[in-house]
Amino acid sequence: MAHVSIFIGGIRPLPESGRPTGMYKSQVSSAEVAREGFIGDQQADRRVHGGPDKAVHFYPARHYEQLAARFPEARESLRPGGLGENLSSLELDERDIRIGDIWSLGTARLQVSQPRTPCWKIDERFSCEGMAAFIAERLLTGWYWRVLEPGRVSPGDTLDLSTPALDAPTLSEAMLLWQEHRPFLPDLERLAQTPGLAVGWRDKINQRLAWLRRAGAG
Repeated sequence: MAHVSIFIGGIRPLPESGRPTGMYKSQVSSAEVAREGFIGDQQADRRVHGGPDKAVHFYPARHYEQLAARFPEARESLRPGGLGENLSSLELDERDIRIGDIWSLGTARLQVSQPRTPCWKIDERFSCEGMAAFIAERLLTGWYWRVLEPGRVSPGDTLDLSTPALDAPTLSEAMLLWQEHRPFLPDLERLAQTPGLAVGWRDKINQRLAWLRRAGAG
């Protein structure tokens, strides 16, 4: 069980380029969850955010202290909701979560689908060059969920693991494998076959497998 905060937001311009982003969000006490995410929440670039496999974004609240220690100039802005997440909690991080895990939140059911890939907009949003790279290198990425059953989240509702994916890798294990320069191919093949894995991430893994096989790796 984990106590969570909920964040929803529209699209706003970034401070320097003016490019649109859905990263700016406000905390709410209750919300409706549909197949593609929280009602009222928006994503600026639907090619890389949102959609059925990236419907809800979770970011561990405990990561913000690490970010603030590395980027003290942004400390005041580095608080839950700041990285565009819909859900945040001090009680969970990537070591606790397995790909394919099914969790309940209010009357909704969510399934872990993939880690988040941090993008350049994080650097501009916080005016800190290198923050996105730091997040990726330290595996402080958070993750996405697909919505298996839409529902409502009310004040006091907790996030509860209902169907654990016991044979699946944790998100931390999956990301460590993905970061390896020459991963063991059978391990990468097993990762690609993990039930519940997002289609887009599975495609990237399979593309990398094909390249590694051509290069004679593993």
